[in-house]
Amino acid sequence: MPDGVWGAHRNFGPEVRGTLEITRAGQAWRARIAGHDQPIVVDGARLTFELAGARGGFVGRLGSDNLIHGHWLQPPTVNDGAKLASPVVLRPTTSGLWRGVVVPREDEFTLFLVVSRAADGTQRAFLRNPDRNIGLFWQIDRVAQTGDRVRLTGKFRGRGKEELFGEGIYHAEDHRLSIHFPLRGGTFDFTPVADDLTSDFYPRGAKPAPYRYVPPVAAGDGWKVATLAEVGMTGEPIEELVHVLEKPPSSLHDADIHGFLIARHGKLVAEEYFHGFHRERAHETRSAAKSVTATLVGAVIQSGTKLATSTRVYDLSYPHPPKDVEPRKRAMTVEHLLTMASGYDCDDWAGGRPGGEDTLMDEQPDKDYYRYTLQLPMELAPGKQAVYCSINANLLGAVVTASTQRPVFELFHELIAEPLQINRYYLYLQPTGEPYLGGGQKFLPRDFMKFGQLMLDGGVWNGKRVVSQDFATRASSPLVKLRDQPADTQYGYLWWTTDYKYAGRTVRAYFASGNGGQEVVVVPELDLVIATYGGSYNDKGGLVMVREYIPKYILAAVK
Repeated sequence: MPDGVWGAHRNFGPEVRGTLEITRAGQAWRARIAGHDQPIVVDGARLTFELAGARGGFVGRLGSDNLIHGHWLQPPTVNDGAKLASPVVLRPTTSGLWRGVVVPREDEFTLFLVVSRAADGTQRAFLRNPDRNIGLFWQIDRVAQTGDRVRLTGKFRGRGKEELFGEGIYHAEDHRLSIHFPLRGGTFDFTPVADDLTSDFYPRGAKPAPYRYVPPVAAGDGWKVATLAEVGMTGEPIEELVHVLEKPPSSLHDADIHGFLIARHGKLVAEEYFHGFHRERAHETRSAAKSVTATLVGAVIQSGTKLATSTRVYDLSYPHPPKDVEPRKRAMTVEHLLTMASGYDCDDWAGGRPGGEDTLMDEQPDKDYYRYTLQLPMELAPGKQAVYCSINANLLGAVVTASTQRPVFELFHELIAEPLQINRYYLYLQPTGEPYLGGGQKFLPRDFMKFGQLMLDGGVWNGKRVVSQDFATRASSPLVKLRDQPADTQYGYLWWTTDYKYAGRTVRAYFASGNGGQEVVVVPELDLVIATYGGSYNDKGGLVMVREYIPKYILAAVK
């Protein structure tokens, strides 16, 4: 097989999508979608059903407005094995008939195999994968061909013994490479990228036209738009940044940037995407969604529920209350969870701790994450030391449910999605079906950026108050220092804080941050919000935008 870049893409569905009909005849309710006809379980105003064969399900509620507000429950994806929930609103068309549209997240996986010849004549390769950065784990270092048989071997994360990651056949007659990856959905057919100058391997195509700045369009999503010049920004540094980002990747560790957006004075002024990503494609946010969890808590408090940051976590009533609660746990408050200072024996970055995210998801048998967390041992007294641990953010889901007696689905849609004009999103689900609030939610790029603008505007989006001014201020303030973090990086309510150099002085910033390059950065002194998205998961390339390119190019564009 020839050297060069080979690309493969597969779409695994899901098969169930389109119009969902719910009918009522007397006390009998039924659902129809994609050829399936299913009875509905009714519990008061709550409506639920699950399709046979684990093809999907629905949970919703008939409101006083005669609309059915609900979520479609998408089965586990091949991409990351996640169950997802997306919003569906069904409207009455005739008496006893409601219709809405189910838009599941596309279950896609893309691989680029970059093959080159070493000095000794052997073929070397690396994988680029925008979905999971799987090539960082499957560090292929050799392509072996015997006849038409091809084997891809290397070391997991570059360490340990040589392993076989994929094997298949090179079809010389049509220049096609069929490689079977048993852990990623089966066989992928690779073709030479050189034959497709528009391939998503290239940030802006193999031979991109000279970059020309075009201001964002008004898309009916609540964002006001303007030009860079209208908000006091210059275009030259932004153009220079695009030139840097449009270079095709030459190594596994090159930063994989999928897009960046800029808003100033409350107006969206720049929106650039790369590698085939666009404004209508929902993007992974990883741990940056922890900041969304903080916003949800603030919104529940703002709604008038008897919940405060001083509320003691173990004073709330849970479905599985722990027994014999020790004094340190009884002292734990909602603010301790928001600041990662619960005292639980957990550390996502240290490994091996009983409350670590990897332990929670991969090693312990109890799939009720809330129950498992509430029963965890303590390492420290609450408030003594902040330690990065995703279970803190996720347990806030149990907190808001216990305080309101309403599921997270409903609270998120009513208190966050509707006021922020977010119509499409995908909530990552726990094994028990509740949304996981430790990260992993998927949003349209412009929608996720709204959380930064909301904070900058003191808890208000387009005139609608979502969280209080006081909550927004504390959430974005440097309240604690996380263990093993640099001195200039601190933490508020699930928002990071840092300082940037700008025009000979220092300006404070706070940001939501997720693995791979998912960032929403707010610089209050400059009235500036920046969002970035990427695919450099678990790699240093995911930090390039927030640490280097934002101060070097984007802040430099602010006059």
